[in-house]
Amino acid sequence: MQLLVYILVYPLLFLISILPFRLLYLLSDLTFFLVYYIVGYRKTVVTENLKLVFPEKSESEINRIKKKFYRHLCDLIMEMIKSITISQAALIKRFKVANPELLNSLEDRHSSLIMMYGHYASYEWSIVIGQYIRFKGYGVYKPLRNKYFNRLVKRIRSKFNLGLISSKQAKVIISKLVQSGEPVIVGLVSDQSPKAVKKYPLIDFMGHSVPCFTGAETMAKQFDIPLCYIKIDKLRRGHYQAEFIILAEEPNKYPDYQLTEKFTRILEDQIREAPEYYLWTHKRWKHRIKK
Repeated sequence: MQLLVYILVYPLLFLISILPFRLLYLLSDLTFFLVYYIVGYRKTVVTENLKLVFPEKSESEINRIKKKFYRHLCDLIMEMIKSITISQAALIKRFKVANPELLNSLEDRHSSLIMMYGHYASYEWSIVIGQYIRFKGYGVYKPLRNKYFNRLVKRIRSKFNLGLISSKQAKVIISKLVQSGEPVIVGLVSDQSPKAVKKYPLIDFMGHSVPCFTGAETMAKQFDIPLCYIKIDKLRRGHYQAEFIILAEEPNKYPDYQLTEKFTRILEDQIREAPEYYLWTHKRWKHRIKK
């Protein structure tokens, strides 16, 4: 069944991926109409999230952010599909890196690096960062259930000097890579919502106390390697820029969870500045501590 689904769906995805950007974004506009007005995909979740973190905003302001978010979401979907056939030159043109020299200087001084980023702007097109690094790059991800589409995702990433590590095996594989002496840069999306259990610290995020994953900070401390944040901004439709921010070059000098909180504060500032670019369909506050 998985193969049948892949055979039926992949040709359509491929055809979409070879569309020129003008037509791609026209298709995104049509998709927005269907998703927002007809299907109403997760509109209840999005509305609840926005009202929860922006209690001071009026109904009309919430609706304005919500519409902008869905337009951005549909752009993201089309850009993910475009990644199947996009060239390195085209992606480099559309996803700028503001300060690659900072990353390269860290590579000169350290054996490996850990990168944190959130579900903001274009976390998918951040794969182009692989073109600016000398170390081998890896991203931690949750494998797709369909093994054929999972292979497709891996093939796309491999075009840009990146490998993928399953989230379930991340700790073991990253430990082996670092201890083997292979210089690596590992990127982790770090704003997911873990269950509210003791091992996850509670950190204020957008006005609410929520459990937070600390894997990036823990690994940086375990191997005594720098921890950085990839700050991705959307400049305009189809154009993004990433900036590397050092959270700690010597992470063991910081108290536990302080670096995770520092990451959270930077991400929060981005969201408050342009909330439409955050992934509001994500149930980030479902395990919050209710007041």
